[in-house]
Amino acid sequence: MLKTLLRTSCINGRSVPRKQISGCFLSRNVNLSWFAANNQQERLLRQFSLSLESHISLQYDHVKIQYYLFKLVRNFQSSNKWNNKYIVNYAKEGTTKCKKCKTKIETGDLRVGKVVTNPLSKGAGDMKLWYHPRCMVETFKLTTTMIEKMEGFGDLELEAKDNITKLINESKSVLKKTESMKTSNSAYQKKKPTTSTKSSQKVLKSVYSPSSPTDLLEADIDLSAAGRGQESLNCDVGNPGDSLENFRKLCEDIAAEKSYLVKTQKVSSLLKEGPEGDGFKGDAYLWLKLLLPGFVKRVYNLKSKQLVKLFSQILDTSCEDMVEDLNQGDVAETIKTFLEQSQMILPQKRSTLMLKEIDQYLEELTKVRKEDDQIQILREVTQRCTADDIKMFVRLITRDLKMNAGAKIILNGLDKNAYDAFQASRDLKDVVQRVKHGQSKPGNSEPINIRTLLMTPVLPMLAQPCRSIEQAFKKCPNGMYAEMKYDGERVQVHKKGDNFSYFSRNLKPVLDHKVKHFSEYIPQAFPSGDDLILDAEVVLIDNETSNPLPFGNLGVHKKAKFQDAQVCLFVFDCLLINGENIMHKPIKERRKLLQDEMMVIKNRVMLSEMRLINDPDDLQDMMDDVFSQGLEGLVLKDINVRCLFTRKETLAKSKEGLLRGGKMADSADLIVLGAYYGTGNKGGLMSIFLMGAYNPHTKKFCTVTKCSSGLDDKTLEELQFQLEVVKINKDVTKVPNWLHVNKSLVPDFVVKDPRESPIWEIIGAEFSKSPAHTADGISIRFPRIAEVRDDKTWEYATDVPMLQDLFNKSKEASDIVTSKKGKSSSGTSNKKK
Repeated sequence: MLKTLLRTSCINGRSVPRKQISGCFLSRNVNLSWFAANNQQERLLRQFSLSLESHISLQYDHVKIQYYLFKLVRNFQSSNKWNNKYIVNYAKEGTTKCKKCKTKIETGDLRVGKVVTNPLSKGAGDMKLWYHPRCMVETFKLTTTMIEKMEGFGDLELEAKDNITKLINESKSVLKKTESMKTSNSAYQKKKPTTSTKSSQKVLKSVYSPSSPTDLLEADIDLSAAGRGQESLNCDVGNPGDSLENFRKLCEDIAAEKSYLVKTQKVSSLLKEGPEGDGFKGDAYLWLKLLLPGFVKRVYNLKSKQLVKLFSQILDTSCEDMVEDLNQGDVAETIKTFLEQSQMILPQKRSTLMLKEIDQYLEELTKVRKEDDQIQILREVTQRCTADDIKMFVRLITRDLKMNAGAKIILNGLDKNAYDAFQASRDLKDVVQRVKHGQSKPGNSEPINIRTLLMTPVLPMLAQPCRSIEQAFKKCPNGMYAEMKYDGERVQVHKKGDNFSYFSRNLKPVLDHKVKHFSEYIPQAFPSGDDLILDAEVVLIDNETSNPLPFGNLGVHKKAKFQDAQVCLFVFDCLLINGENIMHKPIKERRKLLQDEMMVIKNRVMLSEMRLINDPDDLQDMMDDVFSQGLEGLVLKDINVRCLFTRKETLAKSKEGLLRGGKMADSADLIVLGAYYGTGNKGGLMSIFLMGAYNPHTKKFCTVTKCSSGLDDKTLEELQFQLEVVKINKDVTKVPNWLHVNKSLVPDFVVKDPRESPIWEIIGAEFSKSPAHTADGISIRFPRIAEVRDDKTWEYATDVPMLQDLFNKSKEASDIVTSKKGKSSSGTSNKKK
């Protein structure tokens, strides 16, 4: 039969390469004997010939012709009317779609399935095609006798049976009217002159011309969907070495190495020698962009559970089974496993995808939001992937290649300064181009320069915790600047002429209502500064006292509560001014430049308070002063520190909590109420725990915080067997009556009896307010398990009234930092750290 198909592949004097035709069926393992067994050869050949003629516009692209012919065979088999085996039941999951109208069949709705032979491979078994009852009746000529023989028909409710019978009777009456109209039309057609063969061919040619795609093409493949044009589909795939298979091998090699230095060498070797060892000829920017998926500004709106939901439809498998497997912690591994088991789509035996194609598919996913569009793109990728290919593609979507290699390890393989240059400019393409330009010059071995780009956010400098005055002077032996740590929101200001951009510490744009008025005052504060990059803190301050107000009040509604307050910009550093990059200069020079160039505008744009410290007693006095004002703490900077984009020893921070050894004024003994599955190397384990307290007024256990740090691996492993839990899979309907939990925090497991559950001492940075938790909204910031309290039972654990007292005391005056004179410095704190 394949020979017959090959003979039909010459249309209008233009032949389609036979290798493409045979390759379609061989690569997809299509069982052609199925058609012979059902006496459908002639019908398939007729449809096949028409399809080839209509798809001349595909320009004989091997992959697209294979994909279309495979879909043609599948759709051909799906629409067959000679197999009269049907099944009827109520939809269980609400994930299946009607094959006619393409809409979902909701959970509990009646559905009718046609059982057909799977044409994908010999002995693959049957598959079910589901329809709404009306859609099924409109598609197939069903009779009442056939319906009564349906599997599951006897289990239906009487009303459902009557509805199906009524639909069949309506269909019969419509069919009779149609037949009578056909009879009258055929008599009329005999009287009409027939169109010449030549004109018919002309019409046929115009219908199937490349500029006018056929309805069949749009219905079966819809290649133009999701913003994909013919130009993008026929893109240049680049150098043969830039293949997904080579990319996978590199990722596996990097993941297998424990040494970070060796990981970097793997990247360096690839960029110098190429995948085949004959010199790198590919696209270095593309390789690095995909090796660093977390640094590419792409938004897919596809989390793990959403991916499972979409792929369960693509692979025609149980969504519940996939979610269960997802609990092992790796969505890419889950999708790979179910692709290997799928009868709907067979994975390719050999990887053929190129990195440019993968990059294009990822880009297309950022342009769509509807599930149907996402499914279409993901299905197209899946049909071209091996099992390992789809695993890598999903990892690119989730931005986790499981290599244990961050940006520094990868970029150091390009150039020893590439990481710092990237952190400064956040422009990977610019960094790669500058490295390539330098390497093209004979004898040039100099690393690239580090420079900033105006209107592109710079990664902020980060400080290490400092737990004592002695430690502070060890970090800064040359002397230090001690700067007020304001309790606001960090912002990076970029000014280019009259244009302003504001970025958060996460390099994202700041909400306009927080910063829009600064555009009026910054030009006044820097009259000679045409181009600027400033590092600053946005703080809400009291107009009368000029004192900072609590953290978290910069929101629109919270800010409205303070009638006599306004937002102020406290500037503490300058990275660029009038085109001059000054990041390489020490802090004392940058600070002097700020003082010379900046005019303070009271309560609008102000210079942060900073003092030169050379004596431990001076540092102690400043700490006393800061904490008595209710400020967050100090930032300590070595006088020679330059702008570096890592946590450096020469940059430290000192807060009240740090001076207590990282503990709150009082810890809380909380009860383990539930647990969540972990991710990554803790996938499949209960590694995140829901901690709570008993409320004697409501007689319920309330939630306080989720905690995942503080337990070693051995203790965590023992807990998997010791903790008595019930699995509820975050189902709010299965939450026991004794537990008061917000819907968003329902865990994977709840303990069987909270009165028998372990008690753990929880410490953190401070008590905080969180509407998500039910213990009067009290929670703990940065919680950590300090100790397992085997000596306590639930009656002696911290309950909600005790928690309220602890919270109130934490906001009152505290005697935390003892001054050099032996006195305590206290002050009322109204802040939220």
